[in-house]
Amino acid sequence: MLQVLTITDFALIDHLELTLEPGLNVLTGETGAGKSIIVDAIGLLLGERAEEEAIRSEAQQAKVEGFFSLSKTTAANVAPILEEAGLTIDNGEIVVVREINHQGRNICRVNGSIVPLKILSTIGEYLVDIHGQSQHLSLLNVKEHLETLDRYAGLGDLRGKIADGVLRINAARNELAAMQGDAQEMARRVDLLQYQYQEIMGVKLQAGEDDTLEAEQHVVGNAERLQQQSDDAYRALYDADGSGVSAIDQLGVVAQDTANLAGLDPSLTDMKDAAESLVIQAQELAHALQTYRDDVEHSPQRQEEIEERLEVIRQLKRKYGDSIEDVLAFAEDAAAQLEGISNSDERSEALEAEILSLLSEVGALSRELSASRSEAATRLAEAVEGELAELAMEATTFRVGVTQEASDDGLLVIGDGGLESRYAFDATGIDHVEFLLSPGPGEPLRSLAATASGGEASRLMLAIKGVLTAADQTPTLVFDEVDAGIGGRVGTVVGDKTWRLSANHQVVCVTHLPQIAAFADHHVHIEKSVVKGRTVTSTQTLSSEGMVEEISNMLGSTSAITRSHAKEMLEQTSQWKKGPGKNNGASGLETLQLHLLDTPGESN
Repeated sequence: MLQVLTITDFALIDHLELTLEPGLNVLTGETGAGKSIIVDAIGLLLGERAEEEAIRSEAQQAKVEGFFSLSKTTAANVAPILEEAGLTIDNGEIVVVREINHQGRNICRVNGSIVPLKILSTIGEYLVDIHGQSQHLSLLNVKEHLETLDRYAGLGDLRGKIADGVLRINAARNELAAMQGDAQEMARRVDLLQYQYQEIMGVKLQAGEDDTLEAEQHVVGNAERLQQQSDDAYRALYDADGSGVSAIDQLGVVAQDTANLAGLDPSLTDMKDAAESLVIQAQELAHALQTYRDDVEHSPQRQEEIEERLEVIRQLKRKYGDSIEDVLAFAEDAAAQLEGISNSDERSEALEAEILSLLSEVGALSRELSASRSEAATRLAEAVEGELAELAMEATTFRVGVTQEASDDGLLVIGDGGLESRYAFDATGIDHVEFLLSPGPGEPLRSLAATASGGEASRLMLAIKGVLTAADQTPTLVFDEVDAGIGGRVGTVVGDKTWRLSANHQVVCVTHLPQIAAFADHHVHIEKSVVKGRTVTSTQTLSSEGMVEEISNMLGSTSAITRSHAKEMLEQTSQWKKGPGKNNGASGLETLQLHLLDTPGESN
């Protein structure tokens, strides 16, 4: 539960520390004192959108801090989320902090470590559930009706499977539609791919060919010089000019002399071998130079051929890639695309079969989901009508309509007896869910969104929340003036229902009705005042006497009679909580004195 809430420089609040207790915590005060600001601060702490305007005037930043003690169940839900951020829960307690500044920065911390806002939002869902002043307006949004029913029935896992299947159906349908697109565009695409592929493959490129050609181009361009210089080197080795003394002849003399020396001194054998090796190497070099000289050909025609081939390669590289390897890869890709297009008929048939199979598979899941919704709709209607009866709407009939719409390209659903039907669908299945209301006997059921008045919508929201939160594991429930539009007599029932929720939850309730405040286990008065020319909000935890004073004010005066009335309200509520209210339903509230019900503000 939320034990301590600290707010700094947020809206009208310069600094406020609010201690909350188990049970029903009631916040009261004049309109504009800052009660809803406290609720907004809790929302900010749990990851709701931050507005720069929420920072107190002349302050640099706003800060909200919450100290939570966790039950074993809540800790088990929150621990895996914190572990992803490298955090742990200390002794079943966590401290959550959020700061906002004028630069738009959000700083979020859990147990002193900075975490992403998403972590704050995720763990917030397990810590506090806030029901705001205008939340009953969500009842007027028909889309919310399905979400409410599924939450009541606990159908999240089945809905997730259907959503995954619908995602696959849509992906397959999109691929099929793309393949069956504009035939002319497809034909143009085929022509272009074929041209590109043939242009590349017709040239018969070889990897590294351009490097080889550029090297040959250099040789052919310098053929005359290469011939002359290789011939000069050859002649120097063999004295082909007829001088009678060649390099090889001289080396032969050296080899003979060293052989004679080695015959006299065997230690010179290595020298003899080296000289003989030089003769052999010189002969081989002369032969190589002669062969190279004879092979080099000065051919302007070959030079032109090389240049033309290199230009073809350069043009292909400008179109298709920086290297021959890139150009060849482009051709391979074009071939693959052409093959894919040529196999489109087979792929289309495969996609159509896949779609049909998925429509049947998801249809079976949707039929199961629809059956569960219909069963849950009956239970929800009965439970809500029971709540409405206690909220002075016993003549009202409430129903949950679950309908489907036929569609030729919808999910395939096999009904009883093997009857096949097709229904329109989305990620939530095939059902359209809508709350229906009949205000009294003989009146037809009509859409709640078009029928319910503001007061009826408020009480309907309270009834539905009462049904839903009975199984809700969120430890702290916050109600921000959800008593709007109701009066004293119904307010007593609302107070009782709110107090009953505190048996399994910590409840924080902002209210203007003394009938609800009388049920408080912990009553906090919120007051706005001017200090040194600045408006500030402060809190005061009320004693028993303070509660009498506050409820007297809420009743309209602080006269002795009103104070006596307030004191009697608190005493009778206390007795009710200890006695019949502990074990009996709200239908037993008639045991309270009528004047407790018929207090100012009555508007049923």
